[in-house]
Amino acid sequence: MAVKERVGVVVSTKMDKTAVVAVENRSPHPKYRKIVVKTRKFKAHDPENQCREGDRVRIRETRPLSKTKRWEIKDILTAH
Repeated sequence: MAVKERVGVVVSTKMDKTAVVAVENRSPHPKYRKIVVKTRKFKAHDPENQCREGDRVRIRETRPLSKTKRWEIKDILTAH
């Protein structure tokens, strides 16, 4: 099975070895065809605490690391 990957923006780095990443999903409304933006937040493992708020990162799915953490930072695309 393919590993899921998402691209998003880091919105919080207050936890140790964890970053909260907001991922936007833009899709047209089924009836009205207006582009609707939906945002989900994922907690991602950041072992070296190298992410900063505002960074654009790629995250990938991994085994459960804690109660709510199931993603890890793969790489930092643009630093803020």
